[in-house]
Amino acid sequence: MTNAEIPPMRRHSRSVGAEVAAHLEKLIISGELRAGDRLPPERELAASLNISRSSLREAMFELESKKLVRRRQGRGSTVADIPRGVSRLYEDLADLDVELGYATELRDLVEPRIAELAALRAVESNLLSLDDVLGRSRENLPPAESMRLDIEFHTLLAHAAQNPLLVTLCTMTTEWTQRTRALSHRTALGRRISVQGHELIYRAVCDHNGAAAAAAMEQHLREVREISSPKG
Repeated sequence: MTNAEIPPMRRHSRSVGAEVAAHLEKLIISGELRAGDRLPPERELAASLNISRSSLREAMFELESKKLVRRRQGRGSTVADIPRGVSRLYEDLADLDVELGYATELRDLVEPRIAELAALRAVESNLLSLDDVLGRSRENLPPAESMRLDIEFHTLLAHAAQNPLLVTLCTMTTEWTQRTRALSHRTALGRRISVQGHELIYRAVCDHNGAAAAAAMEQHLREVREISSPKG
């Protein structure tokens, strides 16, 4: 088995270990690194990222604690499989014929809780990943790119909640509400409202204020529904 290719990362001014963890977590979440992919040896990976091995070990420990990678003595590190329970839930939900109204209700219930837990549980690498997405999100983006970053933000937020079942629910509600999300990104106003909503959620998560994060998410979802309505 060959080692996975690890692209270069953007550097920030915070903890190097957190930066590396955020970089690798983003690659795993986006699917660039898939379950079973073997990461390069630590010495090689540290050199390619231009960091110390101690910083890399810090990052790998965090990814292992999140169950995103498996580390075995003498066998290196590989991207972890989706837990069996999560995989079964995903398969069961994928078979459902879900009406948009039901999916919207589920999203209204789940996403504020995700935001609340993210505020309480997020570590620095999660905050770096969310900050990176916000830095690339603007109202003058093409609708498809704006929507892609919107989905990436919500997915990263779900991972920050440190509950793989919530990540699965977030993924499924994203698929079920694709049309509504597309409508909310069709205009510059809709894209601006989306970015502003994400910024409010992000600030609450950075402050580790669960109640504020949940409230910001509830407001964000209300605004998205309004902008997506035929009158929007």
